[in-house]
Amino acid sequence: MNVAGLIFSNIHDRGIPEMTRKRTMASIPFGCRYRLIDFPLSNMVNADINTVGVVTHYNYQSLLDHIGTGKDWDLARRSGGIKILPPYIAAYENNVAGKLYSNRLEALIGAENFINRCKADYFVLSDCDVLMNIDLKDVIDTHVQSGAHITMVTKRVNAAERANEYDVDAVEIADDGRILSVSRQLPESGECDINTNILVLSRGEILAIISDSLRKGYTSFATDVLAKNVKEKNFRAYRYEGYYSHIGTLESYFASSMKLLTEEARHGLFGIKNRQIYTKIRNSAPTQYGANAVVKNSLIADGCVVEGTVENSIIFRGVKVGKGCVVRNSILLQDTSIGENVQLNCVITDKNAMVKDGRMLSGHESMPFFIGKGMIV
Repeated sequence: MNVAGLIFSNIHDRGIPEMTRKRTMASIPFGCRYRLIDFPLSNMVNADINTVGVVTHYNYQSLLDHIGTGKDWDLARRSGGIKILPPYIAAYENNVAGKLYSNRLEALIGAENFINRCKADYFVLSDCDVLMNIDLKDVIDTHVQSGAHITMVTKRVNAAERANEYDVDAVEIADDGRILSVSRQLPESGECDINTNILVLSRGEILAIISDSLRKGYTSFATDVLAKNVKEKNFRAYRYEGYYSHIGTLESYFASSMKLLTEEARHGLFGIKNRQIYTKIRNSAPTQYGANAVVKNSLIADGCVVEGTVENSIIFRGVKVGKGCVVRNSILLQDTSIGENVQLNCVITDKNAMVKDGRMLSGHESMPFFIGKGMIV
């Protein structure tokens, strides 16, 4: 059985515009040294999927730099490997050919050539806005054994916590696992099952979806493909019970990052035997701690210089924290420079940001203070 993967790198960019102005959702840094694409890509590699297409749209230079040849995921191969798919639709219909895609269905149409050429029996489709370490082998086996048209990975969550996030679909599931309905409207309270946007389907099914979308002018995968056909076709749910975190806004990015300071999150993402999360390897010097440095309950990458106090924070590679600084509940992305006697609380700094001496900056867990890429405060 030959299985290929298809990852959508830009689908949810509008949910977190602060961090996607100069990059894709897929290349947002996370957890000291990872990018969001590392999680779906590693899930596929751990399931022995060695042909993966990454659908791009715009601002994907940092994504290309991160993925490179794919060697860090063992995907630098003559046959198969990782393929960056251009954002233009190349279809037979003159009204869409050569057009940039604007939704998931058009992104699928743009990937039609890749889908045909790789000759896979089944495809795993995934976005980059969820943090999961999932056994995709079991999902694929369950799909094949059930004979479903589409198998959707779902997660039971608190509905109120997802109310303000983009592109979250509520799913009603029967006792036997069949999907009864798919809705863009989440309940106002209580728990519900949601679509994680990890789908398994056959090559024939995905080509039929592309054909129907072109012929009937479909614009929404959730509404036109899933919701309209849920009664006629056998759509089934695979309930995922492991650790899950969704990044749909800057606030949820902050919350998901802070969860890494708990053992539950670290184990759920990185502590599962035989399911490693891979990323681009960089050889950096160890972090240097000054004589008066104080570090508590924090994750600190290599290549940093810490001379002040860091508490409950996540520090990426190459960050400098000056003397007399107090950094609490903050996320400092790569090569951030913090001067002396600075106080930060609930702050997110993008790459190459600089905070000058003596500054006092504070946000809140529900609204972190954000400093953009390369900005000086």
